[in-house]
Amino acid sequence: MVYVPLLAVAVFTGLALGGRLRALASIRLRAMWLFYLAIALQFVAFPPVFFPFETGDGVSRAVWLASYGCLLVAGALNLRLRGVVLVLAGMVSNLLAVVANGGVMPALPEAAHAAGLAPAKYNSVTHAEPHLGWLVDRWAAPDWVPLANVFSVGDVLLALGGVVLVLAAMDVPLLRRRAPRVALG
Repeated sequence: MVYVPLLAVAVFTGLALGGRLRALASIRLRAMWLFYLAIALQFVAFPPVFFPFETGDGVSRAVWLASYGCLLVAGALNLRLRGVVLVLAGMVSNLLAVVANGGVMPALPEAAHAAGLAPAKYNSVTHAEPHLGWLVDRWAAPDWVPLANVFSVGDVLLALGGVVLVLAAMDVPLLRRRAPRVALG
């Protein structure tokens, strides 16, 4: 699932609901270096075609797991932020599916077909009966979605958490915590 367009929609929605970009820009993430390290490890695990190297399957799985570990620790250090619990729940869901299926995220064949993906090269492997099937890539994004792909329960949780995080960080009035009302007399 591609998150950048969704997060852009969250920013525009936040603005429409009275949120502030300045508030979003002032968000402070703890252990930011772990996010940067995770991104660098992702590039090593899955190098773009213009990189001068390729990473073998076993090494790419190990490096991907290390990057995921960095993200999980970074998420745990930022639990104070609204939405992060959902993000972590999505990450753990995806991690469980990957680990249960030998280091790859399976996609149900009907989802891969509906997304128009060739069985060989994309971020999942097609598998009709994967372990923990309810956590694997089981749905297809509509073809009008930019870079449409297959997605899982974990991806949905990640996306929802990201949207909540953005809207809360923008200080959208609808999401402000209100003090409980106290009845007098």
